[in-house]
Amino acid sequence: MAQWNPWHGCHKLSPGCRHCYVYRMDAHYNRDSSVVTQTSSSRLPIQRKKNGEYKIPPGEMVYTCFSSDFFVEDADEWRAEAWRMMREREDLHFLMITKRIDRLADCIPEDWGDGYPNVTICCTVENQDRADYRLPLYRAAPIRHKIIVCEPLLERVNLRPYLGDWVEELVAGGESGSDARPCDFDWILDLRGQCIQHEIPFHFKQTGARLIKDGRLYRIRREYQHSQAKKAGIDYPYPMSTKAIGDKDRKRRGDT
Repeated sequence: MAQWNPWHGCHKLSPGCRHCYVYRMDAHYNRDSSVVTQTSSSRLPIQRKKNGEYKIPPGEMVYTCFSSDFFVEDADEWRAEAWRMMREREDLHFLMITKRIDRLADCIPEDWGDGYPNVTICCTVENQDRADYRLPLYRAAPIRHKIIVCEPLLERVNLRPYLGDWVEELVAGGESGSDARPCDFDWILDLRGQCIQHEIPFHFKQTGARLIKDGRLYRIRREYQHSQAKKAGIDYPYPMSTKAIGDKDRKRRGDT
């Protein structure tokens, strides 16, 4: 697993952004998260070691632009170069999460077609309003690999009108941070049930800092939020499709 943040900073867009973790981290350094800047690691995928090997070895899953949004307007001038590196590194799989799926058509390269086979674009929906707006656009978008991310989940959400075999996985989780809004475990289970109904893999990623279960509010420390979600044992039918995607890509290329 590798991380690549070609730019840093973003603009809060919808309710799920209210307690953004990037803003929280930047606050410790008195950094303005609303200023989008290109980073020193903007060319990481094609950087090489002294022996000529790539710094990111073939076969890695690259978590892309997790300190920004890949489709934020401020990065329009840098995005073409980022796409070029993804094309060059077809031996890697790039995964990104966006709240700006409505900008996709204006941001994809000319040779995109129905999507690069080594790129997963995840779409975030945190409540019913954003699900109803983003998911019709996402479903119709030319993307090879699609994952719905319901995180932070802020209310019970009905995704049944949109789910189908075009979704490779659904990821759900609560909100982290000291000001986190509560997430009800019943909402998580409801999403899981919707996924089972449509035979879509489901992953409970994290509990969030405040989890309601059986009417009781639990405060969960940050270091336990992922492990407690795992202990719930509700993933269906296996933990993370991203690993499966990476395995599929390696098999396609003939890698061992």
